[in-house]
Amino acid sequence: MTRLWFESAYLATGWASDVSVGIEDGAIVSLTHDTAPTADAERHAVGLPGLPNLHSHAFQRAFAGNTEVRGPTGDSFWTWREAMYRAVDRMDPEDVEAIAALAYVEMLEAGFTRVGEFHYLHHGRDGTPYADIGELSARIAAAAGATGIALTLLPVFYAHGGFGAQVPNHGQRRFINDVESFGRLMESARRALASLPDAVLGLAPHSLRAATTGEIAAILPLTAGPIHIHVAEQVKEVEDCLAWSGRRPVEYLLDEAPVDGRWCLIHATHMTPDETRRMAKSGAVAGLCPITEANLGDGIFPAPAFVEAGGAYGVGSDSNVRIDAAEELRLLEYSQRLAHRARNVLAMSEGRSTGAALFAAAFKGGAQALDGGPGLAVGAPADIVSLDARHPSLEGRQRAAALDGWIFATAQNGIDCVWRRGVKLVEAGRHRDRDAVRQRFRAALARIAS
Repeated sequence: MTRLWFESAYLATGWASDVSVGIEDGAIVSLTHDTAPTADAERHAVGLPGLPNLHSHAFQRAFAGNTEVRGPTGDSFWTWREAMYRAVDRMDPEDVEAIAALAYVEMLEAGFTRVGEFHYLHHGRDGTPYADIGELSARIAAAAGATGIALTLLPVFYAHGGFGAQVPNHGQRRFINDVESFGRLMESARRALASLPDAVLGLAPHSLRAATTGEIAAILPLTAGPIHIHVAEQVKEVEDCLAWSGRRPVEYLLDEAPVDGRWCLIHATHMTPDETRRMAKSGAVAGLCPITEANLGDGIFPAPAFVEAGGAYGVGSDSNVRIDAAEELRLLEYSQRLAHRARNVLAMSEGRSTGAALFAAAFKGGAQALDGGPGLAVGAPADIVSLDARHPSLEGRQRAAALDGWIFATAQNGIDCVWRRGVKLVEAGRHRDRDAVRQRFRAALARIAS
């Protein structure tokens, strides 16, 4: 048995002091608090459950930082999307696996222990499916297995180029399936996950631009897992949806699809107050990606109104332009401070730690969205993060104060160790396989550039 001991730890039941954790076969088998460490226990200051990363496009890690030169007509999400299409044109399966592995190493080092991979790069360079239609899903699974991160794989159904079943453009050719071919892709993805412990298979209609509601209804029975969809990320998307249907994207989705607690609505940035209330009441999780949303100039999610209406949210690294769990939470709060010209907005009540409120909400919403575990509890996977007590911004901090220090004051990563199913993958902030993974990533970039 592996034994860990923490001065304080955030358990599924709340904060506790002097916490002893026993681990066997990847699971927490004992959990006691107010107890002295045993002689064989590895001692740490602050223990947290690993945070779920509910939205990732791993392949986009390959061009992080490469779209920051202003173009001749002004830049937006739509010009960024064209640059993304050009980048994927040159990726082969081994490149996708190498790029995903680096992203997953960086996620683990940042304190994420499960990732929701919103995977829509499916086919060969010319748009022809591979002999195994799920080849690239298998590469994602291989990257997760090699690095140790827990995987919720969300194969993406992408059939059209715009509202009203428009014909896809050339840049989208590697993403496209019909309902029949997507069913075969899902079966391949299910096989690819079979060897991964606690992997989850969901699915993701890409957006209302890329999937009709009839197609969404046809694919929903393919899995009992989570359902994710992009919605209302951009003002232009809202305008186009209104022009096509007379309704806004979130309004249309809630009217036409059986949205409930299985669903995660990614971004949902541009909503009316009525849409905000309806989405909260549906039970769906809001998948917020503050770093990417800021990088793309998307807008600011109406978080206080959504939370006040009972809504749940989690965070994701999305484009992986920067992979940093604390910064996702920090930027989520700071964007609300700028929008509302106030401080400690998402604490939501007097006397509450903002860092603790952000972490608790993002953990709970992320776990719901990814079918993840309950956190630090007996029987749960031993997916645990320790904060670096030697970091100047964490020195002497415990419980909620440690979360405030980590989220708002660590100029560098405040993560010390990360265990996944009881295996220590990260120590002193560094993944055990970082060097080998980086070498394969560099080789992939060289191939893509050649």
